[in-house]
Amino acid sequence: MSTTFPRTRNSRKGYSIEQVEDFLEDARRAYSAEPNAPTVVTSTSIRQTAFAMQKGGYSSVHVDAALERLEDAFAARERERIIQEKGDEAWYSEARAIAQEILDRLARPAGHRFDHVGALSNGYHRKDVDAFADRLVRYFQDGQPMSIEDARTVAFRPAKGGYREAQVDLLLDAVVNVMLAVR
Repeated sequence: MSTTFPRTRNSRKGYSIEQVEDFLEDARRAYSAEPNAPTVVTSTSIRQTAFAMQKGGYSSVHVDAALERLEDAFAARERERIIQEKGDEAWYSEARAIAQEILDRLARPAGHRFDHVGALSNGYHRKDVDAFADRLVRYFQDGQPMSIEDARTVAFRPAKGGYREAQVDLLLDAVVNVMLAVR
């Protein structure tokens, strides 16, 4: 019986033990691979990983915390490799370019920063997203403190006709990438 993470009670759902263990094995292989060896696990793929739910599975809180640490480790390693190959200036130049793309998107008027879903479909609540977008602008332009955890865990209420979730999520992924790049 695996004890990598605490498990939920048999009556409650947690992450699929088999899927988590398989993913962790892939991550171990990727992390120990030679520097230029192709791998399927990256800091971005870790952030986008999802597991099926099962009764008596792994505690999602514990697995999510481990995935965040794993993402940080992979991001630091990826950063080191790119800096060795291309140098500091190229790394930071790319991070600045991505940050500028984020700011360009967020410079749009509130309520129109992302595509809207249909009037009968749920998307992210526009005012929630716009409020967080304003925080992001203050972070990038004014240096207002914001943690990676803030960007990773932000949650928006659902709303009919709201912002298209996929677009907002992609922007949040880019924000996390920039934050990890300049750590």
